[in-house]
Amino acid sequence: MTVDLTGAPAGTRLPSQRELVRRFGASATTVAQALGQLRRDGVVETRPGAGTFTVAPPAATGSTGDTSWQDAALELTDALAGGQRRYDGSRLAVTMTARSAEVVDLNGGYLHPALQPLDLLRAATARAARRPDTWDRPPTTGLPELRDWFAGEIGGGLGRHDVLVCPAGQAALASTLRALAQPGDPVVVETPSYPGTTAAAAAAGLHPLPVPMDEHGLQPTYLDEALTRTRARVVVLQPTFQNPTGTVMPPERREEVRQIARRHEAFVIEDDFARGLVHADAPAPPPPMITDDPDGTVVHIRSLTKMTSPNLRVGAVAARGPVLARLRTALLVDTLFVPALLQHTALELVSAPGWERSRRQLSSRLTERAAVAEAAVRETLGAQALARRPSGGFHLWARLPEHLDPAAVAAEAMAHGVAVTPGPTYATGRGEPLPFVRLSLVAAPSAHDVGAGIRRLAPVVAAGE
Repeated sequence: MTVDLTGAPAGTRLPSQRELVRRFGASATTVAQALGQLRRDGVVETRPGAGTFTVAPPAATGSTGDTSWQDAALELTDALAGGQRRYDGSRLAVTMTARSAEVVDLNGGYLHPALQPLDLLRAATARAARRPDTWDRPPTTGLPELRDWFAGEIGGGLGRHDVLVCPAGQAALASTLRALAQPGDPVVVETPSYPGTTAAAAAAGLHPLPVPMDEHGLQPTYLDEALTRTRARVVVLQPTFQNPTGTVMPPERREEVRQIARRHEAFVIEDDFARGLVHADAPAPPPPMITDDPDGTVVHIRSLTKMTSPNLRVGAVAARGPVLARLRTALLVDTLFVPALLQHTALELVSAPGWERSRRQLSSRLTERAAVAEAAVRETLGAQALARRPSGGFHLWARLPEHLDPAAVAAEAMAHGVAVTPGPTYATGRGEPLPFVRLSLVAAPSAHDVGAGIRRLAPVVAAGE
C-alpha cells in the first residue's frame, strides 16, 4: 500500500481509516500499520477528536551519518546469556494507540476527558503551582503528607515510613521487578496477563512463568507447584479487577496465595491498579493483600492515574521490612524523584472537598457504561459471551464465537470504525488461544458510544459465519 503525500501542504487532513480501507482495497491492519509508520516518520500527526493531518517536514540538518553500526552494538553480550533483556513493548503499545475521531475507542485503558475530574484537576494544579515549595526538590521518598494519604488509603496499619511515592504503576512495577529478581530468574505471572507485566519482566531479563487462573483468580495448587519446581522468588498478581479478565480474588484465596508464597520465601507484587474503579452497584472488593501481611510477603503498588488522568502519573509502593530499602534504592536509581508539582497536585486533589464526590460520580458512570456494554455484547456476540459482568474495573472480557480469530476480528473491526483489543495481546508466550476481545468502557466519550461501538461488531461477526 502506498500513500502519496507529495506536495500536500502541512495541515492537510487525511481521509478516515475506513475511507482508506475502501480506497486502497487494503485490510484495516495494513492501513493502521501504514499510518503508524507515517506517524513515526513524522509525516503525519493524529489530533484526538479531529483526525490525522500532514505536518511540515523538519528542517534539513546536513548529513544524517551512518547509524548501521548500532545494530551490532545493540546486540546483548554473551555475559548475559540465560538472562537476556528483551525490549518488546508491542503488546503494551496496542492499548496506547491514538485513534482518529471516526473510530470508537474500545481499546484504551485511560479515562476519556468526559470521565476525568477536570475541574478538580485544574483547581488542584493551580493551587499546587502557587505553593513556594512546589519548585524545590522534593524528598526522594515522596512528600510526607502524600505518603500519609496513600498509607491511609491502603490500610492495614501502614504508616508513611512503609510507603514510597513513585511515578505511577507501570514504572513502579518495572523498578520492583528489577529490585527483587536477578536476570535469568523466573517470575510467576497470571495467564492471561497484563502485557505491561510480561514486558517489564522481559526487559529485566526475567522469564515469565504463567500459572493458570479460574473464576477466583490464580490457582493455589498450580502456584505451589510452580514455586516448588522453579524456586521463583517473585509472583505478580492483580487480585482486584484483573486485567483482562476482571476477576476479583476472594479473601480466602488471597490468604492461601500469600501463605504459599510465604512458605516458599517468595514476594508477591500486588498490582492494585483498579481499586478506585469500583462500580456503584457492586460491593467493595476485599482489602488489599498487604493489609493482613505481618511478615512482609506482599509489595503493594497503587496509583492515582487510572481514576483521574493519564497525565497524573503519581502512585505508591508499600512494603514492610528490609525490602523497602531495596525498593527505595531502585526507585532512586530509576527516577530520582517524582516532580514536586505532580505530587502537590495529587495531594491538593485528594484533599479537595469534591474529591469523594468525584469518586462516587465515576463509580456511577462506570456502572452505567458496564450495563450498556453488557447488553450490547449479549446482543452482538451472544448470551454466552460474558461469564459475568465485572463489579469494577474499566473493561469487559468478551468471548468470541469459536469460528472467529481474535486478531482478524480486531482488524476488521477497525474497518467498521471501532477499536478493540484482541485476546492474544494478553498471552504469556505459551500459545494460549484466548478467543476473546477486551472492550474498554472508559476511552469513548459516552455510554451511548460504548454500546454503539460494540454493535458495530455485528457485521464482523456475521461475515465470519
